[in-house]
Amino acid sequence: MIDPSNRVAVIGAGPAGLMAAEILSSHGYGVDIYDAMPSVARKFLMAGKSGLNITNTHFPNDVGDIYPRPAAPLRSALAAFPSHSVENWMQDLGVQPVTGSTGRVFPQQMKASPLLRAWLRRLQENDVRLHVRHRLRLWNEAGLQFDTPDGQKAVRPAACVFAMGGSSWARLGCDGQWAEIFREAGIELAPFLPSNCGFRMSWSDHLKAEFAGQPVKNVQLTVETKRGIQHTSEEFVVTADGVESGAIYTLSLTLRDKIVSGETATIWLDLLPDLDGGEIERRLQARKGKQSISNHLRRTLNLTGIKRALLNELGDRTVFDDPKALAQQIKSLPLTLAGMAPLDQAISTAGGVAWHELTEDFMLCKKPGAFCAGEMIGWDAPTGGYLLTACFATGRAAGLGAVRWLENRSV
Repeated sequence: MIDPSNRVAVIGAGPAGLMAAEILSSHGYGVDIYDAMPSVARKFLMAGKSGLNITNTHFPNDVGDIYPRPAAPLRSALAAFPSHSVENWMQDLGVQPVTGSTGRVFPQQMKASPLLRAWLRRLQENDVRLHVRHRLRLWNEAGLQFDTPDGQKAVRPAACVFAMGGSSWARLGCDGQWAEIFREAGIELAPFLPSNCGFRMSWSDHLKAEFAGQPVKNVQLTVETKRGIQHTSEEFVVTADGVESGAIYTLSLTLRDKIVSGETATIWLDLLPDLDGGEIERRLQARKGKQSISNHLRRTLNLTGIKRALLNELGDRTVFDDPKALAQQIKSLPLTLAGMAPLDQAISTAGGVAWHELTEDFMLCKKPGAFCAGEMIGWDAPTGGYLLTACFATGRAAGLGAVRWLENRSV
């Protein structure tokens, strides 16, 4: 029998909050999960609509190669719950992992909903209670106060884990409104910034009308960084007001940092990565008679559609009759970004609770018994499974931290 005086509050029913609840309940503590939305894990479910990339087998030995400037608690949390642990956890829930050629791991059904249903079922069996439509309104020495459909509700738990997400996709519950409550409590926050985000471009009316929404495939993108050159060969999508998805998300941390620091953020596009510049030049030199450059590009290089449109849009048309100069543009076409897409449209956000506000156990130094997990802490990660893995790992670490604090308090 669980002692009712030992119930712990978890605020936020995303992957970090649910993992913290699982850890606490497995150690004999009753858990109440409070979430502002009408149903739980909405962003998690949205992520699974196109295939839930839950972790990645290609974790490097130094996680600093993935997570920019990872704090010691994040390093420890990831070391304690690496990718194979995520896979084992899925299997314990009856969901088989499938690993793709790039190391990305997905549930066999590809979607998030079967995994979430199994997870919630196990939590409820362990006396975890869900309270939806409960938005945190106040947090002080008296406890927690929520706005609910039945009016305000006050709670004074034995401990609490905050896992309220970042500040993107407000319609799914991650609106960052908790930040003001934390500031009032004297907790220092780093400003929210978009992560895994799109970027703005001022396209011509023709390109927007003809090609917005189309993917750009079989290309290589290059960005100059302070540590060297960053490449990716993923596809990306041209939108009506910019670029997003795939390769853009992979490069987004570098591009965002350039824009925030006032630098020019330029992506260099190789439209034909399977051909070297010399071969492209040779084929361009074979142009005959009055054949148009458009037909010549189509026939000799199969350069058509969105790639041809990008060359027209971004290239210097005065050199289109110069095979050498045109070959150089095809291999290194500059796409200079105008800025970042709005914060709320980002896949995730950087910023939030500053690391120096937390102990190694993810407890707030100024608020004993209160812990933080997930995207509301000031860490950053690319997609590819790394974002979700860190949410799970920090939720687990915060849950274990709360268990240790509760046990030490009772001694």
